[in-house]
Amino acid sequence: MCNHEESRQPNAPARDPRFASPAIGALVPLLALRASVLCIVFLLPTLTRGQDGALRDTIDREVKAAWAKDNLAAPERSTDSVFLRRIYLDLVGMIPTYEEATAFLGDADPQKREKLIDKLLADPRYARNQAQVWDVNLLGRNPQGIRSTNRDAFRNWLATHFEQNVPYDRIVHKLLKAEEDNSKLFYVAYRNSDDLTTTAMRFFLGTQLQCAKCHDHPYESWTQQDYYGMAGFFVRTYVVETDGANEHIKKFYVGEKSTGDVSFTVLPKDAQPGTKGEPVKPRFLGGEELQEPELPADFKEPKVEPKQAPPKPLFSRREKIVEWITAKDNPYLARAAVNRIWAQFMGRGFVHPVDDFNSENDPSHPELLKAIEAGFIAHQFDLKWLIREIVNSAAYQAADVGPVTDALPKYYERARIRPLSVEELTASLHIATGLGVEAALKSKPSGDMLKYLGDPTDGQGRFQGSLTEHLFIHNGDTFRGLCYPRNGNLAETLLKSEEDWNAKVERMFLSVLSRTPTTEERERFVNYLNVDPKDTKLESQRMEEALWVLVATSEFRFSR
Repeated sequence: MCNHEESRQPNAPARDPRFASPAIGALVPLLALRASVLCIVFLLPTLTRGQDGALRDTIDREVKAAWAKDNLAAPERSTDSVFLRRIYLDLVGMIPTYEEATAFLGDADPQKREKLIDKLLADPRYARNQAQVWDVNLLGRNPQGIRSTNRDAFRNWLATHFEQNVPYDRIVHKLLKAEEDNSKLFYVAYRNSDDLTTTAMRFFLGTQLQCAKCHDHPYESWTQQDYYGMAGFFVRTYVVETDGANEHIKKFYVGEKSTGDVSFTVLPKDAQPGTKGEPVKPRFLGGEELQEPELPADFKEPKVEPKQAPPKPLFSRREKIVEWITAKDNPYLARAAVNRIWAQFMGRGFVHPVDDFNSENDPSHPELLKAIEAGFIAHQFDLKWLIREIVNSAAYQAADVGPVTDALPKYYERARIRPLSVEELTASLHIATGLGVEAALKSKPSGDMLKYLGDPTDGQGRFQGSLTEHLFIHNGDTFRGLCYPRNGNLAETLLKSEEDWNAKVERMFLSVLSRTPTTEERERFVNYLNVDPKDTKLESQRMEEALWVLVATSEFRFSR
């Protein structure tokens, strides 16, 4: 199904007749983009001079300008407890422990937020969390033909690169070259040239090209020739599977033939029975056709042996498209990356959905998008630099309350509210119930957790709660089971503690919700929990009930 056709108005402007030629029409957006990139490169010294650490100021200036333009009220600054929980979930993928929460909330240093951000970016949990986010975004929740052990190995490969802060463009280059062990799942998940083409364009370049497979795009300049020209780079790629040294992890080789083209017939009525259309040469999106050396006249494709490393091609089309995608002057790469990363922390991209840059989907803050793109390029695609600047901005640290009802406000006039991913939820349950960081790091979502909580949004950030999720959280044993007093968990610790019930309830709230209880909450919890200590069974049941109530709340389910 062509989603663009559903979302566009039927009376959209017709193509400019000056660009009626598909080839010229396709060049128009690319020329404009290249001009933009050249402008950014030319202005880099100006944009970045003296701006180290100042992108956050540019962010706040541009966001405030948009509020003023649209007469939107500026939000308050988030409270320390709201910021604390938000930044832990966004940077390390789990809520803070009781000790981490009390240390931050009790710190009077006015620079404590900035210091905490630096601390969390240096925490090993940061790399693990980024790897989880990338893995799910790139491969989806349930890719076919990939074992969970291979998935774990791929996440570890990604985490190593995030831990070393390898530049974004180099990670993309290595991922698409697929030469290192455990780096090859992109080609395993998307095994044909159509899937590879549309996913690579969408994820790495923010461009939806799939419509042009069946017809010239009705509202964009992309033609079927553009689509099949890009597909030509991937059509020779294939995957060879074999058993790895570790029997639980399958080994993959990503091979490429020296021959083979995509075929294309302009109109179905022109197709002849038994023919597949005309071969289409690879052509860079909106650019030149790939120049390839002639194959030897007597060339024969070498046989691919089962479970063996495939032979190298005489000329690699895939290598050329990887170089093009990750080139410094690629007009799409940095722009798509900063939009996606901005959306990860701010709830929605300047262009929304994040992977749909087109002429009718204007950015909400075009000048800010350009400034962040310029800074990202000037800082050599440094991911930690970019994330540090975003989360240090006042826009990111805005309050979670206000008159706006949209969960993902377009102009960021209130902090976004999002459901926790199933990975965040699993790890945070371990933290909240007092099992500690090590247990949280070793935790993995169960099959039921993945089934009922694995896809909390519609793919564009909108929460899609369901009755089954509600029943799972409130009637199942997964959440409640962690609240039983046992093995030194929070429930058992509180029951054994000699502190008064006020102190115990405060610890309970800080452990689960990263905040102290309100006066009413404190009174009601103390009254409920303060039973005859000789009735240990009732005391234990009340403690389990009280903890379960907190982990089953919407406040625990969402980040705000």
